Amino acid sequence: MPGQVHKHHRIARVLADEIRAGVHSTGERLPGEHALTERFGVSRTTLRQALQVLGEQGLIATHPGIGSFVTFDGTPLDNRLGWAHALAAGATELVTEVLRFETVHDPALAAALDTRTDAFVALDRVRRLGDGAGVSLELSRVPAVGALAELPRHGLTEGSLNKTLLAAGRIAESGDGRVSVRGLDEAEAATLRRSPGESFLHLAQVYRAADGSVVEQVTSLLDPARFQLHVHTGRGDRQ
Repeated sequence: MPGQVHKHHRIARVLADEIRAGVHSTGERLPGEHALTERFGVSRTTLRQALQVLGEQGLIATHPGIGSFVTFDGTPLDNRLGWAHALAAGATELVTEVLRFETVHDPALAAALDTRTDAFVALDRVRRLGDGAGVSLELSRVPAVGALAELPRHGLTEGSLNKTLLAAGRIAESGDGRVSVRGLDEAEAATLRRSPGESFLHLAQVYRAADGSVVEQVTSLLDPARFQLHVHTGRGDRQ
């Protein structure tokens, strides 16, 4: 929603100015979400959109609580900012190739995820090294509801699915994933330009909003020589 987008950018600008002015010194935690929502008179969703903007600008860092995260060559890949954002800052140059970007109907997936619609925006991408060898294959499915139903026609915000979901007010509050190792089938190997049967990490994740609705379902095949899955336990905080 345009008004909501404007509101969270305004909050981000205020907090960014305060951080740069030293009101919130380096390493100091920002006030809690409840205090900030009271201060700005906004919902938690709008506030979290503002905090994501600050994270993308490198002004704040978010630390996971109990959960897991993926790294590429040791670089943490934050799903809230998007892997493209994290990978772009790494030393290894990767090329992202879009294989598919269209609306599809998948009754089986809709039943598995318990979504209101069987229409999904399908975004399939492969990331390659300079020699053309693929290191990841990511198949994203986003319920095609509201403004997102026209996504393939309008395109992504700044080429980022995460930024597009953020602008649409679709904030992932929780995620559930499963990881396994399996060999590439013939089609996957051809797409990645790797050998059939080569072992890859298989990561299946579902992200949900605060109301339990599905924000995104993504299945990834990751080169275990470059990607690792880390498990983290403890209290999380934002600073």
